[in-house]
Amino acid sequence: MCAMPTATAPSKYPLSPVRLEADYAPALSRWLWLVKWLLAIPHYVVLLFLWIGFLLVTVVAFFAVLITGGYPRALFDFNVGVLRWSWRVEYYAYGSLGTDRYPPFTLRDVPDYPAHLDIAYPEHLSRGLVLVKSWLLVLPQLLVAALMSGGYRFNGGLAGLLAFYAGVSLLFTGRYPRGMYDLNIGLHRWVARVMAYGLLLTDVYPPYRLDQGEREPLG
Repeated sequence: MCAMPTATAPSKYPLSPVRLEADYAPALSRWLWLVKWLLAIPHYVVLLFLWIGFLLVTVVAFFAVLITGGYPRALFDFNVGVLRWSWRVEYYAYGSLGTDRYPPFTLRDVPDYPAHLDIAYPEHLSRGLVLVKSWLLVLPQLLVAALMSGGYRFNGGLAGLLAFYAGVSLLFTGRYPRGMYDLNIGLHRWVARVMAYGLLLTDVYPPYRLDQGEREPLG
């Protein structure tokens, strides 16, 4: 008797330096998602200034990598913190609608909050790649990311559409469909990897692979 083929285990996947994870909450408020656009405004105002800082820091980091081959750790931690904050807000709001718990105002990881993002600090980055990866090498991935979430964002695109349908489901049933949730998180995970590469935070090219669900592959 022939043995049945088995699926590739997550442990066979290459480990990504970008870790985006979330905790599934099947039962959420039926109506709160209708007003999250209002509740999230304070975060959006703060993030506007944080992203201005992010862009300025990225310019400084570009020259630092070009000259020294290293990304200054303080600048790296700040930019990762901005991405982390953005992900928490979009997980709460219209990127995912994955939680009713209001996001904290901090760049640091909050262990008991249901949305997390981290990027492993690179001890060395290529001085040659920094010249081309943010506009040329990332372009094919950016086109995919645009379909998934509108580009270098955590809302919009297919992910935003899934979040809207999840909101409608919550309105009528009070539950977030699990398959829809897993796909939504997978799309955000892909986009986070593209963002990390295109914004100079890693030299690891994002894989063309949709890793769905709450947790990253074990690697």
